[in-house]
Amino acid sequence: MNASLAQQLKSPKREFRGVWVASVENIDWPTKPGESTDQQKKELTDLLDAHHAAGINAIMLQIRPAADAFYAKSREPWSKWLTGKQGIAPYPLYDPLEFAIQEAHKRGMELHAWFNPYRATKDADYANLSPHHITNIHPEWFFEYGGQKLFNPGLPEVQEYIIRVVLDVVDNYDVDGIHMDDYFYPYHVAGQQLNDQLTYAKYGSGFSNIKDWRRDNVNRLVKALGDSIHAHNPRLKFGMSPFSIWANKYQNPEGSDTHGGDSYYELFADSRKWVQEGWVDYINPQLYRPLNDKLVAFNVMIDWWANQVNNRHLYIGQAPYRIIENKLPAFRQPAELPNEIKYLRNNPRVQGSVYFSSKSLTANPLGFTDSLKNNYYHYPALPPVMLWLDSVAPMPPVGLTASAEPSGINLKWQQPAMARDSEAVYGYVIYRFDENARINTDDPQYILSIQYDAAIEYKDKTVQKGKSYIYVVTAIDRLKNESDRSNPVLVKATGIDKPNELMNQAQ
Repeated sequence: MNASLAQQLKSPKREFRGVWVASVENIDWPTKPGESTDQQKKELTDLLDAHHAAGINAIMLQIRPAADAFYAKSREPWSKWLTGKQGIAPYPLYDPLEFAIQEAHKRGMELHAWFNPYRATKDADYANLSPHHITNIHPEWFFEYGGQKLFNPGLPEVQEYIIRVVLDVVDNYDVDGIHMDDYFYPYHVAGQQLNDQLTYAKYGSGFSNIKDWRRDNVNRLVKALGDSIHAHNPRLKFGMSPFSIWANKYQNPEGSDTHGGDSYYELFADSRKWVQEGWVDYINPQLYRPLNDKLVAFNVMIDWWANQVNNRHLYIGQAPYRIIENKLPAFRQPAELPNEIKYLRNNPRVQGSVYFSSKSLTANPLGFTDSLKNNYYHYPALPPVMLWLDSVAPMPPVGLTASAEPSGINLKWQQPAMARDSEAVYGYVIYRFDENARINTDDPQYILSIQYDAAIEYKDKTVQKGKSYIYVVTAIDRLKNESDRSNPVLVKATGIDKPNELMNQAQ
């Protein structure tokens, strides 16, 4: 095997492995509106279990699909896709976002709150909107386009309102990131035009072109969001998932060598600027075309985006749904998506993937999810660090002890001393090595568990009776900076005759 191929196949210790969980129109969760609280909770935990088993370490949960809410501490009404009717609370009452965060963290997965910024309705069924929906409170903030109501991005009060909506979540929930998708100004609908000329006349002074003014509206929102999020929580990640093409080279010499729709001219979204200026912590373009595609090649887009990121993270939106959709023949080849993973892993400026969408992964089309579980994501991975937000690692745990019990090996340690930046420990990584192995915490095959809690003990129920193991533990902070390792301990297992069976149960 040549060195390049070996590098592509090697499972990195640091990699973002996300999946979009879409709530709009009940695409992923809940599977139908109006289910009981217990049904919704079980569906979500089953979903999280399936993704955890496949090696996913981040959930992008859509919590505001259309100026509505999948969370209790909101100024907007409950979503109809949650309860069947907008404004009606789940029964018995619970907070879906709070529950999702807790359950994701139990499994060592990040939870990014996914917002749609400008969409206020998904259809023209305005009569069934809640009286408390923002379109009924401030109808002057919206225009209609493509059979739905959209916030008018040119209004200063709209920008202020969207920022307040996002900060409600930043201030009240233990999310790991704020995430936005590609719906800024709407995708073009033949025969329709945006009704924002009066707003341009009022607020567009200094712009000779309404298109430049629209682009500036979105830019100002993105920058203000990033500034506000980090002012309220300096360690919270902020990311955008734009349409794949910023601009084609035939439109702009700085663009990609592609032929397709674009975000800069069509959606007035200057996604390249957001990452180059450092307004976002990660950019997550939706590269839903195959390798070597004639119009928009996956590999061409990877290479182009990798040259734009300017020391911010680049996660690639990948499309297992394309296998099920069956419109692009290349995706019917079992090797297509695995080859995409190999390609992006070969570029050091790419830090991971996000898959659309959850139900596509759980369906395991062409065995792709099995391939993640058994090959590409076989070993756990920590999310990549964001040194511009936090570069100080915790102190290492001390006093690690191990005791053999009939049910496994029990590990205990002491909480580390406070880090130089006075940040408390967020969690721990437990490593296990065979008795004669070299201790190497850079290799993910030795990671036994990634824990997003500050508990100072762990029970290993997957040991083999009579076998000796070496354990070490490291501490991680909120942004997953990792400490040096603890003292190693050697212990011989005295119980458990069927470790493989217990390992399967643990997974």
